Amino acid sequence: MYEIRKHKTEIREYYLAKRRGLEDAERAEKNEKICKNMLGSATFRYADIILMYYPKPDEIDIRPVAEAALAAGKKIAFPRCNPADHTMVFHYVSSLDELLPGSYNLMEPAESLPAFTPELAEKCNVACIVPAVVFDKKGFRIGYGGGYYDRYLAGFRGTKVGFAYRDFIVNSVPHGRFDLTVDVMITERGLYAKS
Repeated sequence: MYEIRKHKTEIREYYLAKRRGLEDAERAEKNEKICKNMLGSATFRYADIILMYYPKPDEIDIRPVAEAALAAGKKIAFPRCNPADHTMVFHYVSSLDELLPGSYNLMEPAESLPAFTPELAEKCNVACIVPAVVFDKKGFRIGYGGGYYDRYLAGFRGTKVGFAYRDFIVNSVPHGRFDLTVDVMITERGLYAKS
């Protein structure tokens, strides 16, 4: 287990540095294409609810997807992290203005906002956009090391969507028995089918 963690850390650091090194114009162009590809996908079209993340400055900016989802009458929710036990709860927002600085300097919804209940994924179409540093061709991911999404996705029954720059999908990343794959990956070049 230690070897897997160590290898993941090395890969994470390499790809975080690579991501930070992207030119602003290139990043913006790729982000725009990824969002357009998501908006043109069946995953977006049929989703009633989309679980999202608020991007850090060097992450793929998915805010246009949030705005388009709201304009289309879909529900969107963002996570609130609980650092004590590394769990999170998604809360609905009707505007990105409802997000406030929270754990880890991330923008989060207020705890008083209505919460998404995972059981809804059995009754309607729910998609969860999963943040990551890098994915592999099977849909495994290396995240930020906190385990929040691994814990959350273990009980999630909707569609798991990974957003990635195409050159951040590698042949293989180390994974343990509790690591889960995403169902589809969306890049600036289109939808990427898992191999």
